[in-house]
Amino acid sequence: MNATQIRRRFTDFFVERNHRLVPSSPLIPNDPTLLLANAGMNQFKPYFLGEVEPDFRRATSVQKCTRTSDIENVGDRSHCTFFEMLGNFSFGDYFKEGAIAYAWELVTERFGLEPDRLWGTVYLDDDEAFELWRQYLPPERIQRLGKEENYWDMGVPGPSGPCSEVHYDRGPTFGPGGGPASESDRYLEIWNLVFMQDIRGEGQGMDYPIIGELPEKNIDTGMGLERVAMLLQNADSMYETDLLAPIIAEVQELSGAGYGKEDRVDRSLRIVTEHGRTAAFLIADGVLPSNEGRGYILRRLLRRSVRHLRLLGVEDPVLARVGAKVVENLGDAWPELVAQRSLIEQVVASEEESFSRTLRQGSTLLEGAIRRTREQGQARLAGETAFQLHDTYGFPYELTLEAAAEAGLDVDADRFQELMEDQRRRAKEARRELDADLRRLDAYRDLSGRHGRTTFVGYETTSAEARILGLLRDGEELVAADEGDQVELILDRTPFYAEGGGQVGDTGLIHTGDGAVLQITDTQHGLEGFSVHTARVVSGQPRVDDLVHAEVDADRREAVTRSHTATHTLHWALRDQLGEHARQQGSLVDAGRLRFDFAHFQAVPAEQLAEIEATVNRQLLADPDVKVWHGSLAEAEAAGALSLFGEKYGSVVRVVEVGDFSRELCGGTHVGHGSQVGPVHVLGEASIGSNLRRIEALTGLEALRYVDRERQLLTEVAALLRTRPEDAPEQLRRRLEALASAQRELERLRVAGLERQAGELAGRVAYEAGGWLVVERVPEAGGDDLRRIASAVRDRLGAGPGVVVLGSESQGKAAMVALLTSDLAAAGAAAREVLARAAKAVGGGAGGKSDLASAGGRDPARLDEALRIARADALGLLDGGDRGSGGLKPSPPESRGAVG
Repeated sequence: MNATQIRRRFTDFFVERNHRLVPSSPLIPNDPTLLLANAGMNQFKPYFLGEVEPDFRRATSVQKCTRTSDIENVGDRSHCTFFEMLGNFSFGDYFKEGAIAYAWELVTERFGLEPDRLWGTVYLDDDEAFELWRQYLPPERIQRLGKEENYWDMGVPGPSGPCSEVHYDRGPTFGPGGGPASESDRYLEIWNLVFMQDIRGEGQGMDYPIIGELPEKNIDTGMGLERVAMLLQNADSMYETDLLAPIIAEVQELSGAGYGKEDRVDRSLRIVTEHGRTAAFLIADGVLPSNEGRGYILRRLLRRSVRHLRLLGVEDPVLARVGAKVVENLGDAWPELVAQRSLIEQVVASEEESFSRTLRQGSTLLEGAIRRTREQGQARLAGETAFQLHDTYGFPYELTLEAAAEAGLDVDADRFQELMEDQRRRAKEARRELDADLRRLDAYRDLSGRHGRTTFVGYETTSAEARILGLLRDGEELVAADEGDQVELILDRTPFYAEGGGQVGDTGLIHTGDGAVLQITDTQHGLEGFSVHTARVVSGQPRVDDLVHAEVDADRREAVTRSHTATHTLHWALRDQLGEHARQQGSLVDAGRLRFDFAHFQAVPAEQLAEIEATVNRQLLADPDVKVWHGSLAEAEAAGALSLFGEKYGSVVRVVEVGDFSRELCGGTHVGHGSQVGPVHVLGEASIGSNLRRIEALTGLEALRYVDRERQLLTEVAALLRTRPEDAPEQLRRRLEALASAQRELERLRVAGLERQAGELAGRVAYEAGGWLVVERVPEAGGDDLRRIASAVRDRLGAGPGVVVLGSESQGKAAMVALLTSDLAAAGAAAREVLARAAKAVGGGAGGKSDLASAGGRDPARLDEALRIARADALGLLDGGDRGSGGLKPSPPESRGAVG
């Protein structure tokens, strides 16, 4: 039974039993407590919590999931970071009895697994589940296990409950007996039935309290497709199933490594295969590599893949071919892979190239650190070095350990761990901020449970009468608020649009019947369908249950609305001009301006960006109708409506059409006709990450104001140039050319002046027993000019041995230069020796190469003294020994050199 048949047989079984088949949600969840979708129940969480009333009581799905808690175990036969979760769900309908009955029927009859090889586990004190399983299994094949094994939660506060697992006995060749409690590889868990009835609180690991019960008793089950495929395809591991076998075969071909011969090689082959699959799905769902959040997870997976390719001896870039194989193998089941194939290949190739550079750079830095450590006679590489390589350069700690060991060094692991702990502590502080958000969420859930959803009337009007249902401060409910208080306000109905789909939340004023006034500074979704208004009490004392008049800032709303319709048109134009891959990755829709992030592999040329702007304005000036309609998600997709990665859609969706060219799922506000947007002016385009670009633009009145400011600036420039605005660019070009010509002439004259100075200084040469010497003070010359003059003096005086020492006071500081002839330098003399003592005299230091040295100091008043010291040291250098010149006094030169 191949994977496609397994998926279909599972979902058909439950559809036949009145379950609605629900598509998988994206891996980017609509849940602030989760980075990535990690269970089939994620998208149904509001139903379990009672925040949203479902329009169906039974569901089944095949959910894409990513978990990285066991990433270090990936490479064995069964652990993975991506998996497909087959699940069935009950929202207050059937409970334990129904779930267990369905599970038994499906695995034994539809999948044909041998009943005598099935085991069940239940939570320690779940007598009800134990008795229900006795209808199908003998009691000796039902085991009671503790919280870690048989109590399920998402890893964060939220729905939870005891669970019951179905295990399959693969036989004695896989390990000893004893049932699932023995933790033997012989017993493979294939299905987890969660009896979702509790709400878990804060805590680490399994140490957390149960803080309440869910409004209804629910069922959430999860069957790992990879594991059941192993059984039904008689495979020793998931890498021999049709889900992964073609991919691992591709990695073998790319690396030339054989599978099944050596554990170390097998582990690397599996890691590249498994991580390549996960990366493809993450990218297809809109995740791009970055240094934080879900983007960091993707980056870590790709970098682990590159590292293990290197261990397999692969130096060439090959990850794009692995990604292509994932698409080829799984694209029929997951069409989003096919749709994003080019993006997947581009992103993994770019990240592989980037990390390859990191490995080369890190290796160079590490080699230098190892060399210095050994030169200093130390046996341990500093923990700071290992941490910097890991944290700043992304260089794997394991490679640092290996390289150090090969050089006969240890690594200060304690210091490395200490620095890592500091980093974790900073992350924990960030977690505390999340905890505060979770407390507010609890308050929102409580209010929502008592009062239900907020009725939004803002599509039809910007003002409405309403009632105050709640006042909150830091998650605590208030009866009343006083003047000056910053509070969160909940109304039963509101005209204020809550931020969503990139569109900012509305602002405005609220007046109570008693004369209190609140200024609304923002509106957000506290929960799905539950609006929270951020407010400052301007005057009076608003109270819970007050009747109020809510008034949106209509001018700001209209400006935001224009930007939103412009954003949809820009999205269409980008895909039209750049390709279908240039899809929205994020946006900000604000009053008079917009910011739009999209996937693309290179900068958009200025000419093409101008054409995109022109296309947007042409489409809007044609005054297309902007229509809104509602339908099912299937109807919207059939009509060609675009849905956005990471957005969550209900069974009924809102579609916004701009003319016949743009059709998107959207909950935002829009103009009625395209021409109402006004002009759209693109400010620019830039990179904001690997394969991620950002366009910023102005709309409506803000675009007009910007163009007007540009016109005023052009008029002012034209007036300064005493010409007409249309002639200003050419006039300015001529002026700049004339200025450049004048600057070149000034530079020529300056160099000629330096040359004259060099000639004068060369004429004051002193011939000593050991060679010639020029030591002079030059008025107002910087270091570069001193070097030029000294070089010209040396060229004029010709063969050595000889020394030039020049000094000058410039900008309140002393500067000195010493230059030796080549024969002195070749004989081992160093120009720095001439300036070492002199530099101290002016309060500075000297440095430089063998034939050229420079010095500077903060005490120019002692420059003459410093030059006398330098003269004495130069004479000492010339007289200090036979440096190959024979000590002969050179003849005056005949040639003359040039400066520069």
